[in-house]
Amino acid sequence: MREEKQPCVYILASKLYGSLYIGVTSNLVGRMWQHRNRAMPGHTSKYTIYRLVHFELFGDMERAIKREKQLKNWHRPWKINLINEHNPHWA
Repeated sequence: MREEKQPCVYILASKLYGSLYIGVTSNLVGRMWQHRNRAMPGHTSKYTIYRLVHFELFGDMERAIKREKQLKNWHRPWKINLINEHNPHWA
């Protein structure tokens, strides 16, 4: 059985109001496993950033990448507001 791809943008945090990381993937569950198990060296494994605090699903990867770039250009307070709007407890 082939795994369905679901493009999405996600935001990870190290803790409540901690360091943020924005990424894009077509397999959120698999990507979260990689972050939590430090399967790939980089910023998130170095700074222990793996708490999923926000995600947005898209119909195609092109729109997901466009949104990722938009969010990465946002000021930090805007990102915090986006997270708080949908996930006020950062759970």
